Amino acid sequence: MTAGMDWHLARALLEWQVELGVTEAIGSQPLDRLAPMAPVTVAPVTVAASVPVSASAPAPRPPVAAAGGGEAGVAEQAAALAGRLAAAARDAATLAEALAAFEGCELRRGAQSCVFADGDARARVMIVGEGPGADEDRAGLPFVGRAGQMLDRMFAAIGLGRSNPDPSHALYITNTVPWRPPGNREPTAAELALLRPFLQRHIELADPDVLVLMGNVACEALLGQRGILKLRGTWAEVMGRPALAMLHPAYLLRNPEAKREAWADLLALKAWLAKNG
Repeated sequence: MTAGMDWHLARALLEWQVELGVTEAIGSQPLDRLAPMAPVTVAPVTVAASVPVSASAPAPRPPVAAAGGGEAGVAEQAAALAGRLAAAARDAATLAEALAAFEGCELRRGAQSCVFADGDARARVMIVGEGPGADEDRAGLPFVGRAGQMLDRMFAAIGLGRSNPDPSHALYITNTVPWRPPGNREPTAAELALLRPFLQRHIELADPDVLVLMGNVACEALLGQRGILKLRGTWAEVMGRPALAMLHPAYLLRNPEAKREAWADLLALKAWLAKNG
């Protein structure tokens, strides 16, 4: 241990690095990164979902591109496979299985869990966030960290909750991508496009009355737009149903003064549900 650093300080520093997304330690000896790499064995990814997952044969791996196809050919084949797997899912359980078995997205390589959904799939309101963070990756559920606690408090204020047994007052929660991006970065446009068929099929199967798009990434994935400070509080249509853009709870934690706008959006959602109940 470094001189002057006690056990408690060392642990706090380590936890801080883990929250930042550090996944490996650097040794005291130099590493030749140009040397040939040994094959990497990927551990199986587990699925955490609010719906039971039945045992079935794993989904097929994406085919290898023919000679001359290159990375573009592999990407096209992965996208085509994602579309086929998503379309073939007959319910949320089989969709969760197909997503967990899909190997065409590199995000899964560094994630512990495939974070599928939480809440009641019968809920009138379906929330779409951006992607799992460190807490969500460990728990296998969306919105369980500080932002998740903020989200629960926000929607409880208008009588909605993910654990409410009444579907008319319940929430169903998912993300644009099911695997944690390295270092908690935002998913790229290519990653959103690749996994969009799964998200769209998820929405079709859940069939909510209304969608809530939390933050820029969800708006980009389903509206093709960014600029949440302008989009928040506005209604749009996504897959034939109304969608309300809202500020992400993580933004509210960093900018508490924006809670006024978030409260106005929650009241707008409450009014819509009452009018269309």
